[in-house]
Formats: sequence, C-alpha cells, structure tokens
Amino acid sequence: MPRLKVDSDALPPAVIEAIKKGKINLDDPTVTRLLIKLKAVLGVVGFFNQDGTLRSVGLTCAVCHSTVDNSIAPSIGRRIDGLANHDLNVGAIAASAPNLQPVVDLLRLADPGITAAQVRAVLNSWGPGKFDAELFLDGKAFNPEQVTNGVVTGRNVPGATLIPNARGLAGHNLHTWTGGWGTVSYWNAFVAVDELHGKGTFFDERFDNPAQFPIAAKAKLGHVSIDDPDSDRVTSKLGALQFYQLALPALKPRPGIDFDPDAAERGDELFSGKANCNSCHREPLWTEPGWNQHTPAEMKIDGFEARRAPASIDAQGRAAHGYRTMNLAGVFVRERGLFMLPQDKGSFYHDGRFKTLLDVVNSYDARFNLTLSNQEKHDLVEYLKSL
Repeated sequence: MPRLKVDSDALPPAVIEAIKKGKINLDDPTVTRLLIKLKAVLGVVGFFNQDGTLRSVGLTCAVCHSTVDNSIAPSIGRRIDGLANHDLNVGAIAASAPNLQPVVDLLRLADPGITAAQVRAVLNSWGPGKFDAELFLDGKAFNPEQVTNGVVTGRNVPGATLIPNARGLAGHNLHTWTGGWGTVSYWNAFVAVDELHGKGTFFDERFDNPAQFPIAAKAKLGHVSIDDPDSDRVTSKLGALQFYQLALPALKPRPGIDFDPDAAERGDELFSGKANCNSCHREPLWTEPGWNQHTPAEMKIDGFEARRAPASIDAQGRAAHGYRTMNLAGVFVRERGLFMLPQDKGSFYHDGRFKTLLDVVNSYDARFNLTLSNQEKHDLVEYLKSL
C-alpha cells in the first residue's frame, strides 16, 4: 500500500503477530483487500460483492487527516485522528489509475490541449503529504515564481499544498492555508461533494468567476445539489464532523524530549519581544482571534496560492487575497517528524518551502530585519517546539 495507514485496533491478534514476525506481505493486493474488509485501512471504506471480491471503495477524511503511532510496524499502529498523513502520496496514487480520462476531461475546460500523460506528470509532481484541491477549479498546476522577500526561491513549483493537521482548530476563524476558504465546515462540504463526488449539496457562487475559476465556472461546481434530499449522504454529517474536529486538541510536547525547556524560556521572551511573533500568533490560540488573514505583501512572499482562493474584502471594500495566520500549537510534531517516515520529515508553510523551523525563523529574520543572533534563533525554535 502506498503509505496508507493501518489501525492496529481493527486487526485480530493473530494478524498483528504475523505482521510483527514479517509473515505478511503488505504489498500484496490480496492482503490490502483483507485489511480493507477488516476496516483497518484509515480512510478507506470497501464495498464487497457476495463472493468477497472488492466492488468499489470510498474515501473519508481519515485517509489524509489521520495517522497512526507506528507501534506495530511502520504505518501500522494506534489511530491518531487530526494529524495529517504526510507519508501519503496522493498524486502518485491518482496517477496510477488505469483511466484518467474523467480528470483529463475536467482539466480540458481550462486547457483543451492537455493530455493524460501531462496530467500524470502533474500528479506525480506533488510528492508525499501534498494535495492540490484548487487544480480542479482553476487548472493551475505550477507556481511560476516562488518569491520570498523579493527573492525568487523557485520556479514552476508544483501547486500542491501540504495536507494540514486538523487539530487545535477551536477558538479561531480561518482554518485553511488561504483565508478565503473559511473554516473546516466549508472545506468539509467542498471536499466531500466537489473533490470526492459524494452525494450532497455544495454552494458557492464565487466559483462562477471564469477569470479565477475557469473549470469550476464551466462545470458549475459552485451549484451542486441532488433532487432528492433523502439521498443526500453528506449534509447530515457536517455538523457532527465539525464538532468532532473542533474537539481535537493539539498534541502536547514533552519537556526535555521534544524541546529544551531552558532554551524555550529564553525563546518565550523573544517571541513576544524582539522577534514580534506574538503580534499575530496570539497566546494561547497561537493565531489571531477574528479575521486571521494577511496579504502576501504583508508577509513579503508571493501570492500565487493566496490568489487561488476566493477573495475576502479589505478595509476599503476591495477584493483581497491572503494567507491565514497559522495556529502554532503542536508544531513540534512536524519538526520532529513524529509518526512519519524519515524521508518525509518536516516541511513548513503552505507549500512546504521550508524544511525546518530554523529555516522558517531564518526567513522571518531576513524578511523583517529582526537581526536575531544564532543563539536567539535557536532559542526561538525551541520555544516554538514547546507550544
């Protein structure tokens, strides 16, 4: 299985023992079908024929936004909801589909000349832990210029963004990388209906803008509904799903294991003082109460991803695109690469442009002329890991 996660609580003891002894080939499709039948593969729901053959599969939030603690074997262990599966290569899985024609037909609404081979190349460019939901709205596969503080740091960077964690979301407003998408309740409906083609209703007339959303406008993706309300499989689930997500707290780091307490104490003063982080990342939410969004110009980075989201309105009543102020609680998980394969450790910012927290701090130091010393940068990183 391509880095899907297996919930050990759904496995019989004999199967767990066989996995520990290396007697089960997890790359065998027969084993995969068995695990799906046991409802052990996170986020994958199987529908089987009477003879036991697999007829079709459905996907849930957990396929991307849950992981396991690897307590049995790599990618097999106790389920942890709300932590992104950054080992999962969504693009590679999609690219392996024997028939990509439905995707090609959709993307041709923006680019009539696109081929299946080109679509596969785009999907394979994403890499583990990333997904490009907006591709199926605007057809923009690559960021032409990734810019930070006026410096081009990458060209033709894949448009996919990091799959975000869905923990520590209570108490603040915007939950996606770019603010125009709003909260998890909006995103749940959008993904369930427009991305995964569940039977439900999704409405957003902002998708009718052909200049920004050429695919969504032509395909009427902002006006999806079903005639029979009793056959709606999505809408009735949204309230409970939102409640559950908001109830998931950020994971707590362990002093002396996940961060250095003495350095973190020094970093605390920097966070609220010289580094000025607290001006946006307000304790204890570690983001801003209210409309927690800032323009690319304020952040001194490119606006490619921000412009792909629907616009909000600025103080002058003009359309505005921005990035949300990320809630920093539990950020140590990504820094340490917990529950992740070693090669996929790290990655920060919406597109993963920074590999470590130190890279993030170095960037802010350069962008905003903070003049932090190396020791101060180290202390600030340790404080971030303590949140």
